[in-house]
Amino acid sequence: MASPPRTYVLDTNVLIHDPSALFRFAEHALFIPMTVLEELDHSKKGASEVARNARQASRFLDELIGSADAAAIAAGLPIDPREGNDTRPTGRLFLQTRPMRYEGAPLDGGLTPDNSILETVLALRAESGAATVILVSKDINLRIKARVLGIEAEDYYNDKVLDDIDLLYVGATAIPADFWNDCRDQVECWKEDGATWYAIPSGVIAAAAPNEFVYVEGDESLELMVAGEENGRVLLRQSRDYRVARNTVWGVNARNREQSFAFNLLMDPDIEFVTLLGVAGTGKTLLALAAGLAQCLDTRQYREIIVTRVTIPVGEDIGFLPGSEEEKMTPWMGALMDNLEVLSESDEGGEWGRAASADLIQHRIKIRSLNFMRGRTFLNRFVIIDEAQNLTAKQMKTLITRAGPGSKFVCLGNIAQIDTPYLSETTSGLTYVVDRFRPWAHAGHITLRRGERSRLADYATQHL
Repeated sequence: MASPPRTYVLDTNVLIHDPSALFRFAEHALFIPMTVLEELDHSKKGASEVARNARQASRFLDELIGSADAAAIAAGLPIDPREGNDTRPTGRLFLQTRPMRYEGAPLDGGLTPDNSILETVLALRAESGAATVILVSKDINLRIKARVLGIEAEDYYNDKVLDDIDLLYVGATAIPADFWNDCRDQVECWKEDGATWYAIPSGVIAAAAPNEFVYVEGDESLELMVAGEENGRVLLRQSRDYRVARNTVWGVNARNREQSFAFNLLMDPDIEFVTLLGVAGTGKTLLALAAGLAQCLDTRQYREIIVTRVTIPVGEDIGFLPGSEEEKMTPWMGALMDNLEVLSESDEGGEWGRAASADLIQHRIKIRSLNFMRGRTFLNRFVIIDEAQNLTAKQMKTLITRAGPGSKFVCLGNIAQIDTPYLSETTSGLTYVVDRFRPWAHAGHITLRRGERSRLADYATQHL
């Protein structure tokens, strides 16, 4: 039996996080306190993502109000779908049209915006009688205060990609050692383009995504990559082993199975979108840069490497920075510079040779800020998005849609280190694209598990 319609009171941060939240509550009623409208007005100025979302939320509200008079607004406005929402909401939108006070609320410290919202919810609940009134907020402290006052409060879950981050696609599947013995009569095998191919009936292994890797545990010689499905068969191609010296990428060899899988994705010209997840020290940035340099300078498949990342400080902000766009981004690119030192090392030509190599590499790498990405198109570029776990799904869409013909996008991140307020492991833009690009034939993902930076870093990752 369906639950009766509820009334959801939206906090400002929900609308700033997702302006289309107005259209995501199906048959339930929405209530917007006057304090929320005032905070949207205060947040609308500027070119930041917060300001853009505040303006978009105000536009949606303006469209919904239209030419309605005060009586129609008080009675509730119909909510029309936007943003490609297939389900037409049947609930109504209510805006606070008069002062709402609740006697006896223990809200000390003056009527702050949060306290004003809480008092409005208490008054609304008292007026509505038995109807369920729920506060929706991304602010954990506000939800705690609400529960202290006996108010039902929830996080905004519509942009939640997964219920549990352990369900996130990892890009590689282990199969039992006796797998081939169990289905040897159903397997076809042949050689093509210097690689061994296998075809097995669909359903024999768990549903495999395009470009997913399959391997036998304890056997490093049999590592396969899902090439597709046709005529009821899953096609598997032997992956290239980048751990051996003959398969060096810009002087770098893979140190473990997952790094070898990552190189297979990064060096495949048919794969246009790659995501690499892993804790600190697993080699994400080094692998991406090595693959980019090899394809820019050796095979000349791409014209240059574009590197960008979100600029969120871990500690105190250091304030405004002088210089050009690239100079302003330099303090945020310490990881890039550290890896470039490794990649530009060469014994040939002595000191002059190393200097010339480093200069050549740096001229093919451009550092760009996320703030100036709108309207751009990258043609034949190898684009690396570092620290992608700090991006929202909307920001990730803005970046990936910059891709022009011949470009490849690589997203790197560690979802255990999210610094953006109101983002979590299950709502991060990186988690979002890993899940959404899984079925696409020109995308690949791998989760790097083993730290290879040093014994000290590996021990710290596991025990601190």
